[in-house]
Amino acid sequence: MIIYVDIDNTICNTEGTDYKNAIPIKERIEKINGLFNRGDTIIYWTARGTRSDENWFLLTYEQLKMWGCLFNELRMGKPVYDLFIDDKNVNSETYFLNGSF
Repeated sequence: MIIYVDIDNTICNTEGTDYKNAIPIKERIEKINGLFNRGDTIIYWTARGTRSDENWFLLTYEQLKMWGCLFNELRMGKPVYDLFIDDKNVNSETYFLNGSF
């Protein structure tokens, strides 16, 4: 499977756009690492900098590595939205509570 994973408030707690002080959620990272270890392609996709045009790539990449995240790719430029409707979407809270898809 190719799995896109959001970062802020999905695998870490982030207050607003205070990305430098984001706090990793280890249990969630371990769960995503399990998907990577079973052979799935993990692509972290974030909206960091989408509105501000600031480049957060290096900080974000370094955070993922420091937090022990296993992944194939980091992508920036995720659109900013309030609701995402999609036939293959899984809400992060539901996934991390129920554990599968």
